[in-house]
Order: sequence, then C-alpha cells, then structure tokens
Amino acid sequence: MVDPGSVINVIKQAREKRTAPLVLELDLTDGLVETPPADPLTAVLAMRRTHLRDVLDGLRRARADSRVRAVVVKVTGGVGMALVQEIRDAVTAVREAGKLTVAWTETFGESGHGTVPYYLATAFEKVWMQPTGEVGLTGMALEEPFLAGALEKAGVKPQFGQRHEYKTMANTFMRKGYTPAHEESSRRLVASYVEQITEGIAAARGLPVEKVRELMDRGPLLAADALENGLVDRLGYRDEVYADLRERFGPTAQLKFVTRYNRSHGLARKLPQPGRQDAVALINGQGPIRLGRSGRGGPLPSQGPAMGSDTIGAAFRAAVRDDSVRAIVFRVNSPGGSAVASDAIWREVNLARRAGKPVIVSMGNVAASGGYYVAMAADTIIAQPGTLTGSIGVVMGKPVISGLLDRLGIAMGHVSEGAHARMLSMTKEFDESEWERVNASLDAIYADFTAKVAEGRGLSPEQVDEVARGRVWTGADARRHGLVDELGGLDRALELARKKAGLAADAPVRVFPHSSPLDRLRPAESSEDRTAATARFDGWGSLSGVAARLGLPAAGPLTLPGNWEIR
Repeated sequence: MVDPGSVINVIKQAREKRTAPLVLELDLTDGLVETPPADPLTAVLAMRRTHLRDVLDGLRRARADSRVRAVVVKVTGGVGMALVQEIRDAVTAVREAGKLTVAWTETFGESGHGTVPYYLATAFEKVWMQPTGEVGLTGMALEEPFLAGALEKAGVKPQFGQRHEYKTMANTFMRKGYTPAHEESSRRLVASYVEQITEGIAAARGLPVEKVRELMDRGPLLAADALENGLVDRLGYRDEVYADLRERFGPTAQLKFVTRYNRSHGLARKLPQPGRQDAVALINGQGPIRLGRSGRGGPLPSQGPAMGSDTIGAAFRAAVRDDSVRAIVFRVNSPGGSAVASDAIWREVNLARRAGKPVIVSMGNVAASGGYYVAMAADTIIAQPGTLTGSIGVVMGKPVISGLLDRLGIAMGHVSEGAHARMLSMTKEFDESEWERVNASLDAIYADFTAKVAEGRGLSPEQVDEVARGRVWTGADARRHGLVDELGGLDRALELARKKAGLAADAPVRVFPHSSPLDRLRPAESSEDRTAATARFDGWGSLSGVAARLGLPAAGPLTLPGNWEIR
C-alpha cells in the first residue's frame, strides 16, 4: 500500500526543485571549446568539454530568469585572451541584471603567470582565493626563438622570401635576433595587451591605473598582500565559497552548471516548429586553413581542428540556398594557412553577400593572415580587443639540408627533366631562375591579398600598405586602423546579424553545415552535399611533407607563425 505521506513528500520535493533558487556554476579548468569538432573521433573526445555558445547563451538566459540568483565560476588559466573578454562581457551583463557573480580560484598562477586569469576574475562582483594562493599579476611577455645559429651548426641553410618586413616567420629560421620591424611589432602587441588588462582591472576594482601598474611590477602577490591592496575580496577555500552562497540564498538553493541549464531550457527551441522560422546561420571556421574538408589539424586529436575550404564553402552555399536564413555569422578562429583555400572561402563570403545575405564576422582568439583573408569581405567585422588579427603578408621558401647530409655521410643521387624539376628539393639551393619564380609568387599573393583588403575595407592602397606588410595587430589596434569595424564577441555579432536582417531579438540561430551521425555514414550525393569527410593536410601543397618534418607551419604560406595563445 502506498503511503500518502510519501507521495505528498515527493510532490513537495518536485515543486521545491522547480521553484528553488538557482546558483549557476562554470568550471574553466579544461578551457572552452569554440565549436564541436568536425571529425567524429575528436567530437567524441570533446563531448564533455564546455562549449562557448552554451556558456554565452546560458548567461544571457540567466539575466531574465528570476530563479537564478548567482553565478559562481572557478577561474583557471585555460582560456585565451579574446575568449576571456567574451566571458567578461557576459558576466558584466549578468551583474547589471542584479545577479550576484562570484569568481574563485585556488591561485592565480602558482609562483608564475596569472595575469589573464586574474583579469577575467575582476569582471565578477566578488573574488575569492585560497589563503595559500597568489595573485600572479606579473604583466605580459612574448618570447620568440631564433634558430639561425643552430641551423648553421647543423648544416641547414634556410631560404625564405617574405612580404614584407613584419611577416616574421622567416626571421625564426634566418635570423639570430630581432629585426627592428619585428621588435617594434612584438613590443606593440605586448603594450596593447597590458593597456587592456590594466584598464580593465582598474575599472573593475575601483583602483587607479597607476596603482594597478605598480602592483603588477610587484607581482606575484601573496594572498594577504592581494587582500590588503583590494585585488581580492575574500580568502577562503572552495567549501567556504559555497557555504557563503548557501547562507545568502538558503539551504534549498540548487547548483547547476550553466551549460546544463542552457541545454535544458533550450530543448523547447529544438522541438519541431510549425513552418520554417527565419533564422541566422552560424558558420564556424576553426583552426589552420586548408584545401578539402574540415577535420583535425593533424594526425593527433590534440592538434585541434582545421578549417577546410570545401566544408566552409558548402556551409555558405547551404545557408544561401535556405530561404529561411536571413543573415550569416561567420565565426573565425584561425592563424591562417593555405593561400588558395583562403581565397576559395573569401569567394563564398562574397557570393553570400551578392545573394542578399548579410555576413558578419566574429573573430575569436586569433584571426590573422589567412584568418583575416577569409574575413575581410564581410559586411561587418567584430573582434575582441585581445584578438590577434591582421598579419596581411606572405612567406614561402625551404630549408636546404645538403650541408647536414654531407656531415652525416649521406649522398643523394638525382635525375631530372625540366629546368625547375628540383625547385622544391631540400638538397639544392634556389638558383637565380627559381628565385624569380618564388618572388613572382610572393608578389602576386601579396598584391592580390592587399587589393582585396582595400576593396573589402574601403581603404586606399596606401592605407592598406601602412597597416599590412605582415604586421600582427590586437583587435583594439586593428579597429583604430580600419581593419575591424567594432569590438565585441559572438553575442554582439548575432545581435547585429538579426538587426541587419530585420529579425526579432530572439530569432533562432542554426549551425551550418549540420550533419547527423547518419549523414557521416552515407555516401555524399554531390560536391555540394553537406556530408563532410576528413581530408589530408595539404596547406603547403607538394612541400607539406617537408614542412611537417621541419616543424614549419604545415597550414601553408598565409600562416601566423608560432604559438599565439595569450592566457
């Protein structure tokens, strides 16, 4: 026999669960994923990762939800600078909606760098840190290797051409230190980041900028020192942070990850709707740019995604053909890669605009070189102040390893027909005729790139030359120079796309290309089928194997060199 009291208790508990105050959680220990990976293996491995759109959508929804009383975030160093600024913007909006926002951490860098994580934490109303932690507010530094001396000792002669002096990848292999242009560019990048960080911290913590700079020069700061100087609000452990929240909102307050909160509230939007709602298409371009299909950027899942021109092109064509798609947001997070693949994507952006679909580009942590190429034809380009962009230039060449082979006692025989049959061989130097071909290619790519920048951005050739020449800019500086239209994140791009298309503020967003697991198994029906297959990595064409063996950017000649993840 069923106990009526038990039934009543179950009903009461269910009611309390539906009406209890909510405290939303976000753990940034594993960083953020911009978008689900295109290839199945990496997609499975990333299933439990936190997705940026889930976070942004969840925080936006929380602003108007009376049940949500607070947002608590564990801050770590796993998020890049531009994404930190996206989260800061979203958290600021939650604070303005009257919700409590709390950041906590064990330490902002343990005897090391914690500048960017601390910058993120200052967007929150309250900042907690473990009593044994430190505030590693130490500023920003950029270290860049120069390998010419080591290559010389090894018997390797690098031969690279570049357009122009700020396109610094060649310097890595051909120089023993900074050129004046290289040092100037790197100094400005660091200075721009420090300006953004110090001004953001000063405004959030109610401190003069000069005081923040003084504390930065004293960092890392021990917990007591950080508390005394107003950098943190409370010292305590995780249990004390959560006990304080329960004391504020009562013992019935429920914890829920912001991503789960967003997905549970978003189920209704995924149910079949009568008719086809007008929408904004979201196309994600992530990783190095290559010919072929999107997928992993290399043989290992850890090497991240790659942006394939076939996949991105098919996504644009599908969005253009879909009458319910009224505007397109193209999210670009890429250091560049293949010049030809970048140009193919640029063409699709242009065709979408000609078809009457506004295209808004939202830049992530990096959208430089080929990553800027694919963006420059959009109606509007939006970047975060900390986005790395520009790098309008080109580099190509090869290392000559004949000296190394001689030292190792390795002889290479060859037979050939054709004056330039061995042009790409690493066992011979470019002759005069081959250098002519290299320089002709460099000049042609650079001229085409800069002409398209001038056309897309409404700049004169002289204005483009002044901001191009291979130079990398932060988003803040790029906006001042006309390479970017406004500062903001993905939310702002979607808002602007809806406005340009005359859609409601809550018009749905649909990801293109969308393919189900079943789609991945069936053969493609045509070259415009949405089914995408992983393609080989071929940004350097016939030099791709050489590039991989020597550690060159395998993506191709329009690539931002090095690791530019600012954390």
